[in-house]
Order: sequence, then structure tokens, then C-alpha cells
Amino acid sequence: MQNVQSAGVIWATSNEYVYPDSMSRPRKRVVSVESELVSMTQQHPELQEEQDYILHAYECLEASRTGAMKIRELTSSGPGGTFQARLERNVFDENLVHRLEQLELGNAALVFGRIDRHKDDVEGIESFHIGRLAVADAQREPVVVDWRAPVAEPFYRATGRDPMNLLRRRHFVVDGPTLLALEDELFGEGHLGVGQDDGLSDDPRQGLRGYSTLLTALGRSRTGQLGDIVATIQSEQDEIIRSPQAGVLVVQGGPGTGKTVVALHRAAYLLYTHRFPLEDQGVLVIGPNRVFLRYIERVLPSLGEAGVQQVILADLVPEVQFGGRDTSEVARVKGIKKMSKVIDKAISDRERPLREDVVLPFGTGFIRLRAEESLSIVKAARRRYHRHNQARRFIENEVWESMAATVRSGADAEDVREKLRGTPEMRAAFERMWPLLTPAQLLHDLFGSKALLKLASSGILPEADYLALYRARSESVEDVRWSTADAALLDEARFLLGPRPRRNGKVDEKDEIRTYGHIVVDEVQDLTPMQLRMVTRRSLSGSMTVVGDIAQATGPLAPNNWDDVLAHLPSRKTPRVVGLSVGYRIPSQIMDLADKVMHVATPGLRSPRSVRDGDEVPLILPVATHDELLATAARRAAELVQREDAGRAAIICPDDLVNDMSAALDAASLPHGRAQAAGLDQGLSIVPASLAKGLELDDVIVVEPTAIVADDAQGLRLLYVTLTRSTRSLTVVHAVALPDAML
Repeated sequence: MQNVQSAGVIWATSNEYVYPDSMSRPRKRVVSVESELVSMTQQHPELQEEQDYILHAYECLEASRTGAMKIRELTSSGPGGTFQARLERNVFDENLVHRLEQLELGNAALVFGRIDRHKDDVEGIESFHIGRLAVADAQREPVVVDWRAPVAEPFYRATGRDPMNLLRRRHFVVDGPTLLALEDELFGEGHLGVGQDDGLSDDPRQGLRGYSTLLTALGRSRTGQLGDIVATIQSEQDEIIRSPQAGVLVVQGGPGTGKTVVALHRAAYLLYTHRFPLEDQGVLVIGPNRVFLRYIERVLPSLGEAGVQQVILADLVPEVQFGGRDTSEVARVKGIKKMSKVIDKAISDRERPLREDVVLPFGTGFIRLRAEESLSIVKAARRRYHRHNQARRFIENEVWESMAATVRSGADAEDVREKLRGTPEMRAAFERMWPLLTPAQLLHDLFGSKALLKLASSGILPEADYLALYRARSESVEDVRWSTADAALLDEARFLLGPRPRRNGKVDEKDEIRTYGHIVVDEVQDLTPMQLRMVTRRSLSGSMTVVGDIAQATGPLAPNNWDDVLAHLPSRKTPRVVGLSVGYRIPSQIMDLADKVMHVATPGLRSPRSVRDGDEVPLILPVATHDELLATAARRAAELVQREDAGRAAIICPDDLVNDMSAALDAASLPHGRAQAAGLDQGLSIVPASLAKGLELDDVIVVEPTAIVADDAQGLRLLYVTLTRSTRSLTVVHAVALPDAML
């Protein structure tokens, strides 16, 4: 047996492997930091005083919760009273429920820091304890300041060069109400310690506040859910969180920079700062898949904001079922902006004059709808109405008027409508001239007919592209399972068609596309132009936070720069592009390996700088056969989950290898979950490479990197994603030779 360690990676030359002495027992460096903090601060003269203060804050919080419950009981007096009284009572009750949701912390810490500063314009020092939400005592005196309040800003932003009037910043290491440690940062002349920026060092640790506290938080095991970072927000992150609401803010961040959690904290901050009107307008969070949504679902509630809508794009399309799959080529065609013109033309193609006159018996004679008159009516409707379904009532009224005028003895249009509207001939005439359509009906007809595709795409798409859209027509539109790429096309059709009028001729507001006061989009680099149009359509004022990483773009139309994305987003205000440069999650040894892939996949981009070194370098395990591949991955997984400090582990593999990998784990009697079904709820999960983006785990096994590259049009970028999911250890198992980019 031989091990070769080179460039921060262990390359095992057989499937029997051992660790070098330096790795036989992983060092718990981060855990020891916390221990050192505890032992260091146990003699701190203010430790007990701070513990008592935190317990007092929890008592005040409980008193607030009890008071809110009593008020709700008093206002829950039944359905009696006037309409106005009931409305006011309901609004009051909703506000109380929201307040109670805020006061329910669960296991989250209430207080996590304190600042001491000079009083404004007077001598003396004042202190503020910073926490998850504002808490006051019985005299309405503040006990804890909400982290989003302006007075709390120096807790996140003060540096040695700009202390923002601070004398001291104190960080708490807490477990619920229990204070484990203190960490102080002192400001002023002669005080410029670790984490305070002197402007002279390239070390990414410089400029980090509460460095030891940050390392303690980063070293904790993953839970399968993304946690908030409210206690450890760093200055560059806080600047993004508190930036102005207006316009589109693009956050470019490499793996582990915290771009997702920063975007969610920004949503919470904007709701706090602009409660009215944002709470009524709504905040929408769009994620790439349901595994990701489940992963982030607890962040906003933990920050006191439970009413934010979190969706994938398909959730925004009503009355259809998803589950279909497209090839990469079909997904590419469906994503290009020209598809909006194709859909518009497909609608116009359904607005047609009659081929010949319609003649029906009426009274003692006949009544007629002339073909040339139908052409005039169709042209008039196109001029007057921008949305197809909206014009149907106009078409009907004009037809009845035109037909009534052909009766020699004279006839009333209403009489004609009553006598003829149910006849097969008139139903067929309206169906040809101006059919009422749902988005699903329109696309079902379009994709199921090469003739309709050719007609709608003429002069817009090349033949190969529009023929790629053809699929065998289902017997019923209800039987269709639409693909992810179809969601944007259905939405485009919904916008252009407009809602179908109800029987009274009116349109229900619920049938219209809802808009939101602020929209957060994660992994935005993977959205196609058509999907970006879908997002833009839901923006009320153009206020958005979109986050992503060009180096991780794996969509069918992956952009090369942010201009490619911004071209399809609101432009009322000049967009801002900001970057996160520091990597908090991924140890430097893992990042070094991943950077090799990134520099080949996206040569012009810089990777984030890791703030910490890991205790284990990446382990590369070559095997000879497919069976050995599965067995080796299973054996390594068993080692990881049986570690004393085991956290969340995952095997990331090509999508078509998930079933085989699951069978191998079953054969090894290893309990595990599949990310598609259960998220990351279990200690060991199998994650398809296509769903790995945005997740973080303690230990990751990447299986067959070359197959991951081959399975995706942006394969190297997808491999980069899979290699950057771990916060502690990375193992790569392969039977096929590794991609050159990893060597």
C-alpha cells in the first residue's frame, strides 16, 4: 500500500487506504478555540454579569409573549359586531400572531453581542446588547436591540480604521440562554488586534470581526438546514444587507462566501426597515429546486420573518402539473428570448377570419356572418386589445351586431345572441376566430403540431430549433407533465393571453399575475432569458436581490458575465453589482483543489479567499471497476458517519448513479436518505450532482467526476459545484480517469 501526498491532496494508489499519521485523528481545531474561549473567560470579571443580563432578557421576552397571548384572548370574542369592527379585530389579531411568531425563538440565541460607545455630544459611555429581536422590560426600556436597527450597525461594520464611535465590541458564544464565552475587541489608539483591518495585510482574516467566535460558529456540525449568520455577519456582508432597497442588486459570490444567507438576511432587514409597504406588497424568494428550498426554509423564520413566500419557478404557474424532462437542447431552445415572439405569434395565429360565410336559419329567413366582415372584426380586436382573452367579449358583441344587420326585417343583436349562441355552427365560428385559451391549451396545441410550430416560428427560429419543440400530442391537456423549462413559457402565454373572463364577463384579481415589493433570486446565473422575464414580470417596482456565481453557471444558456443576466431584469434604476471576496465555509485545502477546476472552466474569474485551514486534505481514491467504485464510496461513507464528531455527510454522484449508490449503501447496512425526497434530514444523504448547488455539508464524497462532467453541457462548472460543498472533508472516488482539470 502506498499513499502519495501532493499539493494538499492525498492520492491513494489502491482501494485499500490509510491516513498519514498527521490525519489519523482529525484535530478539532475549531472546537478547541471554543474551549480556550471558555477557559479564558471563566475568570473574566464580567462573565457572570453578562450571564445574568442574558437571563433577564429571556425573562423579558417571556413576559412579552405572555402579554401578547393575554391580549389575543381578550380580542378573540367571536364573529359578532359590525363589519368594520370585525375587520379591525382581524387586522389586530394578525399583527398579534405575527408578533407571537417573532417571539418564538426555538433553539436560536436571543442575545449574541454588545457594543460600548461614546455618547453623542455628551461625556460618558453607553452600552447596547445586540440580539435577534428587540426586547424591552416592563418599563418599556430597551433590553435587547434588534440586529437590524441603525444603532446595531457598528456591531457589524466598525473596524480599527473606522471604529464608528465604538470603544468595545463584545461577542458572546452562547448555547440558547447559556453564555459559554466572551470575546472582546477594543477600539481606539493602541488597539488593533486580530480581525481589525489595518489596511496593510492581504490575509483574508484581517477585517473579520469576532474571529474566534466566527471560527467557533463555522466549526459546528451541519444540521441539514441552513442556519442564520446573524451573530457573525461580517462587514462586507453587512454592507450588502443594509444597502438601499431600490433597483436590482447583484451579489456575486464564490462557494462558501455566504451569498445565499446574506440575501435572506437582506430580505429580513428590508422588511424591518420598510415594514410598510413591503409587508403588504410581499417579498418573494425564488430558489433553484425543492431540495434547496427545504434547506433554507428556517432562516427567515429564525429572524422573525415567517410570512415571506419561498418558491421555485414552477410554483408560480397555476393549474398545471410538472414532472416532465427536457433534453439539454430542448431546454436551451425553450430558454432563449425569441420564444416570447414565438408565443406571441402562436396567439396571433389563433386570431383568424372565417374561410367562408356562416349562414343559419333565423325566423322566416336566414342570417349571415360574412367572411370579409369577420376579418374586419378580428383586425379591430387586435387594434383595441393587447391581451387575447380580454377581446373575446368584444368579438362576440361585434359578431352579433354584424349578423343582426343582415336580417332584412331588422333584428336586435341580443335576440340573435340568445337564439344562436348555443348552435354548433356559431361555437365553431368563435373557436376559429378567437378561441378562449389557457396557457396550457395554447402550448399543448403548439408543441403537438409541426405545422403550427412552423407557422409561429417563421422568421424567428431556425427549423432545427422549432422542430426540437415538437412532441407527440397527448389526448388531453390535463395529461401533460410540463418540464421546468416550460414554466417560463406557460407564464409568458399567461401574460399575453390574460385571464379567461368569468361568466359575468369580469376578471377575478386572483387570476392575474401577482407582483411583489421585493424579490430575492438565488442561483440566478442558471436562469434562462425566458425565466428571467418571468421573474421581472413579478416585480412591482424593480427592487430585487439576485445572487449567484458565474463560475457555477450550469444552466442551458449559462451567462459569461452579469451583463448577460441584467439585460433581462428591471432597469428602472441603475443596477449594482457587488462581490463577496471571502470564503467562510470551505477550508483552504479543499478550495485549492476546486480552484484548479474553476480556472479551467472560467479562466477570468477569481476564487474567494478562505479564512481558515481545514484539518484534512482532500483524499483521492482510484478504483478499477464499477462495483469497486460503489463499494469504496460506501466504505468511506461508513467511516464518516461513525466518526466521533460525525456531522452531515453526503455522496454526490452523477444523477443516473443514484439508484446504484443507494443499493450499495443498503448492502452495507448504512441508513441514508435521498436529497430529492428527504432533503438533508439524515446523517448520510445521496445527492444527485444536478441538485448539489447551494448545499453545505460537513463531509462530502464525490463519485466519478468525469461522468459528472460528461453529463452536463457545463460539466466542469458542475464539477466545481460538487467539489465545493464540504466544510470539513472531501473524498473523491473514481474508476474512470480524472478530468485533466483536477490533476
